[in-house]
Amino acid sequence: MKRIGYIVMVCWLALTTTGCSLLEIKLESGIEPLPTEQLNMRVLSRDYVQSFYSQVETTADYIAAQDPTIEQRANALMWKIYAEQTIQRSIFQPSPVAALIDTWVFVEQQQQFFNQGAGKTLFGSQQAAAIAVSESLTRQFRKSAKGLLSSQVYATSAKFVEQYVATHPFTDISFSRQSAFTDYLTYRKIGEFDVIKTFGTVPEVMSDISDRMSMISQQTPKILGWKAELFALHSNINTEELQKTLEDISVTSAKFQKLMAQSPEMMATLAVDMRRELTPLLDQVSKDTDNKLAQLTEERKALQLMVTSEREALERMVTREREAAKNDINQIADHAVKVVFEQITNTIKSVIVYFILFLLVVFFAPLGLGVWLGKRMAIKKANKAS
Repeated sequence: MKRIGYIVMVCWLALTTTGCSLLEIKLESGIEPLPTEQLNMRVLSRDYVQSFYSQVETTADYIAAQDPTIEQRANALMWKIYAEQTIQRSIFQPSPVAALIDTWVFVEQQQQFFNQGAGKTLFGSQQAAAIAVSESLTRQFRKSAKGLLSSQVYATSAKFVEQYVATHPFTDISFSRQSAFTDYLTYRKIGEFDVIKTFGTVPEVMSDISDRMSMISQQTPKILGWKAELFALHSNINTEELQKTLEDISVTSAKFQKLMAQSPEMMATLAVDMRRELTPLLDQVSKDTDNKLAQLTEERKALQLMVTSEREALERMVTREREAAKNDINQIADHAVKVVFEQITNTIKSVIVYFILFLLVVFFAPLGLGVWLGKRMAIKKANKAS
């Protein structure tokens, strides 16, 4: 009987230990973080865009300084405006893979535009500067992409980019384009969910949104200033001609004063004649001046309206980003709660099953063992008696 009790105690301890392990509840949220490769892609994109801003702005300012004609200054301003707006749309995408491919295509399109495309004569004698910086930006991006992608994926992607740029060149400095990521997936014959499996955890998503807002807030005032300067260049007000005219009037007035001092009678007669002859001209000048001032007022109103529209567009964009982030967080939280409760339910079911098994072993196993031993002892006694 002591041996039976020892066996029962060992079984009880084993079941108790197993039962305790079942009480360890894993709370899996079901949210997968971004793979290390895609996190590196995002870091590369954010570092590259700062270099892109700096090199484009420096080169455009250099071109405008070397050839300060209105046409060249306008082209330099449009390059800064449209290049930075386009790369923002390319690089600030939720998926790091989409941002990488789309930005790669854009820098290659820009190089082709300045080197042999529709913009190969855009900056005239300063075209070499635009070609040099676009080639430098392309080499820089290729080098970074080659370090992130495997050799096979890089070769396939480079071939796609080359074909896409050849069939979708830029036609003007506005850099009008569509995202190339969908065509890239079709080219590689893979689905979007095979490449984009997660957008990252909540901290990763919030960090991405914070980076976007920071960069947009830094660049938006500069872009608005460039647009205002471009607007002023194309208005009808020529400050250089106006200044020259004022200087000529000042010189002529000094000569008249000198002449009046030498011959007062003749100048009096001349003054009467000039008043009679110049009155219609002065009236016309006054009328033209009033028209120009009215036109300037309208242009100022248009500029103010443009700035207001840009600010409202920025506010709407920030609101959309916040709403999107809020919706993503709500979906993530709902999914996390659902997964947690499913795990808890499965764990409770397992605990109940093992508890029932434990009761069977504790209460019925000794009874069955006693009956079996009783039969054995009865058989032994019967054998001894016979």
